[in-house]
Amino acid sequence: MTIEVSQLNCSYHDRQILYNISFTANPKDLLCVLGPNGVGKSTLFHCLLGLSKNFNGEILIDGISIRKMKTVNLAKKIAYIPQSHHPTFNFSVLNTVLMGLTVHLKGASMPKSTHEQEAFDALEMLGISHLWNRGYAEISGGERQLALIARAIVQKTNILVMDEPTANLDYGNQMRVMTRVKKLANQGYIVILSTHNPEHAFLYGNKALVIYKGEIVKMGNPQEIITEELIKQVYGVKVKLHDIESGEGNVRVIVPNREIMGG
Repeated sequence: MTIEVSQLNCSYHDRQILYNISFTANPKDLLCVLGPNGVGKSTLFHCLLGLSKNFNGEILIDGISIRKMKTVNLAKKIAYIPQSHHPTFNFSVLNTVLMGLTVHLKGASMPKSTHEQEAFDALEMLGISHLWNRGYAEISGGERQLALIARAIVQKTNILVMDEPTANLDYGNQMRVMTRVKKLANQGYIVILSTHNPEHAFLYGNKALVIYKGEIVKMGNPQEIITEELIKQVYGVKVKLHDIESGEGNVRVIVPNREIMGG
């Protein structure tokens, strides 16, 4: 499974949002999409998911244009995990995960016991199987995010698109979610996620794509392309990058200039 984006341009009304976006993602890639608010990250995801048809260029999955795919077939290739989800009804966690099977069920068919086992296995893979009978609205934000990822897993796609999966999560839940996401990539999924934290790219990603003013300004290995100069250009802040020793090798961290912190 491969997803390839070539010369993607996208406009809304008379305003162009994306300019000549091109990249490829393969199994085991965790591609972090970085950039400030309003540069087109969400628009890019809408194009990848087939939600926006107003684009020029090509988006290919295994060499086939998504324009040629029916919605149900595209949903069998690529799954979306939003940054937050507030249900109207307090379905159980297990039933929430089972909703990922919608694309595989016909008409008014009900999930079978084998489907329930698949959903439970997905929860177990993500370390939250103990929550299976809890109300989705009653669990923590981090647990909800993992439940949404489990829902995407039972959708049986190989490509996971995540829109700021750690938004509004506390520090501990950010680490838990990103660690699980990295494990999915290691297992062979293609993961494309947006994040406002460049350190996520250092810690978990093997590829980074930096968008600024609708264009890719850098793309490649996060350790090589994310520099102090790039952060200043894209985010408008001065920082220092430092490598610190860890039990698993060096870890790169970002330290803001004291002037930003009011020091």
